[in-house]
Amino acid sequence: MSYFDAASGAPLHPVARQALLASLDEGWADPSRLYREGRRARMLLDAAREAAAEAVGCRPDELTFTSSGTRAVHSGIAGAMGGRRRIGRHLIVSAVEHSSVLHSTESFDVTEVPVDRTGAVSARSYADALRPDTALACLQSANHEVGTVQPVAEVAAVCREAGVPLLVDAAQSLGWGPVEGEWSLLTASAHKWGGPSGVGLLAVRKGVRFSPQGPADERESGRAPGFENLPAIVAAAASLRAVRAEAAQEAVRLRELTARIRSHVPQLVPDVDVVGDPERRLPGIVTFSCLYVDGETLLHELDRAGFSVSSGSSCTSSTLTPSHVLKAMGVLSEGNVRVSLPFGAVSEEVDRFLEVLPGAVAAVREKLGAPTPSTAVQEDALVVDALGKRCPIPVIELAKVIGEVPVGGTVRVLSDDEAARLDIPAWCDMREQEYVGEEPAVEGTAFVVRRVR
Repeated sequence: MSYFDAASGAPLHPVARQALLASLDEGWADPSRLYREGRRARMLLDAAREAAAEAVGCRPDELTFTSSGTRAVHSGIAGAMGGRRRIGRHLIVSAVEHSSVLHSTESFDVTEVPVDRTGAVSARSYADALRPDTALACLQSANHEVGTVQPVAEVAAVCREAGVPLLVDAAQSLGWGPVEGEWSLLTASAHKWGGPSGVGLLAVRKGVRFSPQGPADERESGRAPGFENLPAIVAAAASLRAVRAEAAQEAVRLRELTARIRSHVPQLVPDVDVVGDPERRLPGIVTFSCLYVDGETLLHELDRAGFSVSSGSSCTSSTLTPSHVLKAMGVLSEGNVRVSLPFGAVSEEVDRFLEVLPGAVAAVREKLGAPTPSTAVQEDALVVDALGKRCPIPVIELAKVIGEVPVGGTVRVLSDDEAARLDIPAWCDMREQEYVGEEPAVEGTAFVVRRVR
């Protein structure tokens, strides 16, 4: 089985395993106690903090260990907003932030900064969003779905000039190197770089107003309540140091493998859109969307063929809603596949993936091509009734009938699936047809497409 979903959770690094087992014997005591076992545990905790702080690029006393990356985000945003409550309740985020960030901001006055089709923000957009009552800005270092690296240093400079702290979610990138720029707060999660799950990092620079929310606790400077999971913390710090030592050489190798996927997939599979920035991207992530394919079904096909990949597709059993990242980028959400290679992935696995993928896509397309569209001529337009059908079926039915109208004629696709609002315009962009817009319908929405060629 080839595991190609390291962006969700990287396999446990061998160094993390060794450190975890060793610290289970040495670090079981309460590090706040003064007897021998407690002092030994405190030494392990302090050493782990120093190693992690060095990797982050902050002082050890600026770093807090939390119970997860999500907890670090929640605590970081709540504490920063609490510390600056006299400034206001306005907060800036990018439209492609991780859900942990977006959920944390729901109770505040939020401005979402848009992204371009590669998934990147601009520093100008953040500058334009700043207000006198802006208490905090948030920006990921790199996107978790498409791998695009964000201009953190430029945004941090804009925020610093305005006196607004910037919180950076560095979960996807910290294993590859420190985050550039004068950020104010930073969060990360150990299971993204091969550490154990259940360990997060929260760094708060000196001088940043920060007020921990919730009941007071004496541990971790009051920012992370509860007894420290010391063995996991030690393993997380050890693995972060280990992957950093390998990062430069491994990045070159993985970039070559993902470049092979980016270039070969469009040649091997018709109607594919490779998304994300082709240059400013993390080394191991490549994402593409396949027309006329249900993402969940394709993942099952690849799983049977021995590949573990993930999808941000609109059509998954858990949500049946479009990926907010792909939606913000304005790209196709159906049939989306994210390949994220772990450290140590080999060329032969990538070659086999490229051999298997065309057949898997073809099999899914054959299954989904069965429905016959219900069409009717209505004045000078063709109407496709796709009500009650989930994407990608509305797009498949549109593709089947677009050739039946003359150049300049229109097709109205009736659909009640929210994903069609994203996928039909994206299909038009890929197929060089004109997306006219939406019209009200008795049921659902009529998505109007004009044939250009």
